[in-house]
Amino acid sequence: TSLSPIWVPSQGSSLDPWGALNGGKSVGWDRRGCANPTLGDNRNMQGTVQLDAFLADPVGRYLVGHPWVYWCARPDLFGIVMWGRSDADSARALCRALVVEFKAGIPPHLSLVDVSRLESVDGEAFAVLNAYVQTHHAPLQNQVMRLALVRPAGLAGAIAAGFYEVLDSPYPVGVFEEAAAALEWLQEAPGTALLEEIAAIHAEQAEVAPVVGQVRALLAEQIGPASARVQVETTARALGLSTRTLQRRLREAATTFQGEVLSARVRMAQRRMLESDASLTAIALDTGFTSPQHMATVFRRLVGQTPSAWRSERT
Repeated sequence: TSLSPIWVPSQGSSLDPWGALNGGKSVGWDRRGCANPTLGDNRNMQGTVQLDAFLADPVGRYLVGHPWVYWCARPDLFGIVMWGRSDADSARALCRALVVEFKAGIPPHLSLVDVSRLESVDGEAFAVLNAYVQTHHAPLQNQVMRLALVRPAGLAGAIAAGFYEVLDSPYPVGVFEEAAAALEWLQEAPGTALLEEIAAIHAEQAEVAPVVGQVRALLAEQIGPASARVQVETTARALGLSTRTLQRRLREAATTFQGEVLSARVRMAQRRMLESDASLTAIALDTGFTSPQHMATVFRRLVGQTPSAWRSERT
């Protein structure tokens, strides 16, 4: 997509265009996997790690890759957040997802891309992304109305902007140091809620090992009234891993599958408490807890408050 050629090396910039919208506070998720009390889980987009599911219905979803998240807030607004170090494999995975923008029913649209935290990109990865843009130059010209790039500071930012001239960009490009200014150029101002949501998604994925982010995105799709017995075997199979390998990688990331399941239930319960007037008993059963007492015990352990106290502070 529009987004491919913006993989540029960061020179260790401390620029934080997303955090500035929350008064410089960190947003998103704590290390236990629970919703940060400063933000909660006010999300409009749902995560997935399954490429086929995203390609079939991208609107209102984000696809978890590494080190990137590709999102579609509306049919006419796509975006990517990238961070860390890219390589050819991650570039190829991204390109397999980007073709969704040519899907029937997707109108000409805008793109918002944040590369402010990208540390490095190897030459082969850039070649992959460059080839994608050149191969799809004509349809990109028709589908992408304009692209706003949130760049790294300093020399890296100058390099990012210069890439488009070298690549003969198929769409108008605006380069910005702040995400709010980028959205305004896209005529999406003020867009604060969207930027906070994207920041929360990025924080959740960037601060944990890739496998943990993938498990959390998958569990977010599985947790529900019939999810009392979410199976590690099913999750491992969906990620293309053996059960033993998944469990080992989670241990290496200082977590467990059962711990992630309980955290996912708490996150879903928080969302339900914020978005509905349902009773705590109904919410407990709807999110797969065995009883309201079970939810209260887990909730207090992970969040530090009872569900009723947490809810009363936010409603």
